[in-house]
Amino acid sequence: MKSRSQSLEFALLGLLSESALHGYELRKRLMTIFGPFRALSFSVLYPQLKRMVIAETIEAKEVGVSSRRTRIVYTITKKGLKRFAELNSSVTSDAWEDEGFGVRFAFFSPTTSMNRVRILEGRLRRLQDKADALRIDLQSQALGIDKYLEEWRRFSLESLEREISWLEGMIKNEGKTK
Repeated sequence: MKSRSQSLEFALLGLLSESALHGYELRKRLMTIFGPFRALSFSVLYPQLKRMVIAETIEAKEVGVSSRRTRIVYTITKKGLKRFAELNSSVTSDAWEDEGFGVRFAFFSPTTSMNRVRILEGRLRRLQDKADALRIDLQSQALGIDKYLEEWRRFSLESLEREISWLEGMIKNEGKTK
């Protein structure tokens, strides 16, 4: 995804392609995709939803919850389904970078096998490069480096190695499903 806005659009279209949702539920589900450390306020969500309504990729309808309360429920349109498919078929390096990988992976089911492999392989290369740089950094550090910083780097390397192993398994399994 070229921007956070496009990444958010992709995630919203993906969620709405599964079912109609109201704003609060959308925000809750987005938080599970983006993670707890990436704040997603209503002041970001609702303007994006408004842009998408204007672009006619989603519709907003008021639904009565009780006699005094209404909710706005969002549904995807045919144009929105087409836009989601277009975004899903476009694979750029953003798809395997830290910012975009989780969002793309959250919607891997409707992604073609070929694109899933491209994204997984791109992510694998990216993490292998990061792990190599971290190994070199750890080996070249002079004795006496801050022990907590060194421990954090070791932990980071172990985390990268775990994800690399997981990605290799995902790629191998994806090859079996072709």
